[in-house]
Amino acid sequence: MPEPLKRDDVLFSHGTELRRELGLTESLSIVFGRIVGSGIFRTPGPIMLLVGSVSLFYGVWIFGGIVTLLGAFCYAELVAMMPKSGGPYVYLKAAYPPVWTFLRGWAMFFVSETGAIAAVAIVFAEYSNSLYTIFAGQPFSRVMELVIAVLAIWSLTLINCFGVLLSGIVQNIFGLIKLVALGAVITFCFSKTGNWTHFSAHIRPEEFNWSTVVAFGAALRYGFFAYSGWEGATYVAEEVRKPERNLSRSIIFGIIGVILLYLATNTAYLYQLPVGEIQYSKWVATDAMRAAIGLGGGIFISAAVMLNTFGNVSTQILCKARTWYAMSRDGLFFKALARIHPKYKTPNHAMIVQGIWASILLFGAAFAERTYEAIIDYFSFTSSVFNILTFFAVWVLRRKFPQAPRPFRVWGYPLTLIVVIVVQIAFMTVTLISAFIPSLLGMLLTLTGLIYYYRIPLYKIIKKRRLS
Repeated sequence: MPEPLKRDDVLFSHGTELRRELGLTESLSIVFGRIVGSGIFRTPGPIMLLVGSVSLFYGVWIFGGIVTLLGAFCYAELVAMMPKSGGPYVYLKAAYPPVWTFLRGWAMFFVSETGAIAAVAIVFAEYSNSLYTIFAGQPFSRVMELVIAVLAIWSLTLINCFGVLLSGIVQNIFGLIKLVALGAVITFCFSKTGNWTHFSAHIRPEEFNWSTVVAFGAALRYGFFAYSGWEGATYVAEEVRKPERNLSRSIIFGIIGVILLYLATNTAYLYQLPVGEIQYSKWVATDAMRAAIGLGGGIFISAAVMLNTFGNVSTQILCKARTWYAMSRDGLFFKALARIHPKYKTPNHAMIVQGIWASILLFGAAFAERTYEAIIDYFSFTSSVFNILTFFAVWVLRRKFPQAPRPFRVWGYPLTLIVVIVVQIAFMTVTLISAFIPSLLGMLLTLTGLIYYYRIPLYKIIKKRRLS
């Protein structure tokens, strides 16, 4: 039986202790800033390496974009109905028993969301290395890349501790830089002579079989990461003016714009670089610009990507800390993270602890041959499990609270919801097959949350095993 909806039900209330200082422009900037970070400048190489053909390369970007947009329709209904800080955590809390909500938040902190911060920070360091290489003639060490990535995380954590208004200004500035950088790649790569045969030389895969399907699914792991972050504005829902309107619009319009921008940018890359060169490039934007206009182009785009990824790390730090704040406020996470700074009204404790764990993940991934890919492989399976639960919450909440206000409803429901969930299940399966050990590590760390949730002392578990 549906639960009765009270007029002052806290789930649907717009009341908040935080300051609503972010408008539609800032919300769009957060969505754009969260999506356009490292992905478009780093994932084309691993995607092309896996699929090996131009048709499947574009297939990953188009299919990934469409699925992302359909998922955004689901989030738009949820956030318009419940404009609360915390993103998916809020929707899971309303739809499912508390343990599932807690595990999602635990996984977000220890696996996926801090992992994403670490991944973008390492790309900032890699493009710092590309700029250094242009001037010095040789790259600096991986240890230095790690140090730079950690410094980026902590400098931006400190900036975000001084208030959401300052953070919003930072998002607007770096959002503009992203447009300039991608606009420069597209403009200069097409204004100079390239080679259209790059598109036809490897237009189709050499063979199409089960291995091709698995490779396409594995490539989607990096494609979805490049599109990830579109839900970013929902993390700061309590700090957005007119959230029932501004949040849904910012998510949908932001994703549509990014899909078109990504397709244009990848076409620019291919116009300047052959498939074989893209496959093994960590600095694909720098390589394309150097091919188009020479050394100056490489310097410009390396610096621009550094600013891009720097701004993206800032956006993630701003948004994700609100989840740990919301969980702690509800008594489902470490109590100290619910504290708000008395002057700046920001969850500074949550941001500092977030920075500590992101730094630990960076050090752990540094032992892998490909640090960036290792971090994404680590959290992709776990993320897909909870993504399915979040999307399905649309159906659960329609049955649980049918009379709740829904300023936005999912377009094409229920077909849209079914398609999104089926694709996510298929993606989750392929990810488990193609990245088994990283996926297992992510899930095991997620399940450790049950120890904290049920407050089971670890020594009792060990003692019980010994006795048995």
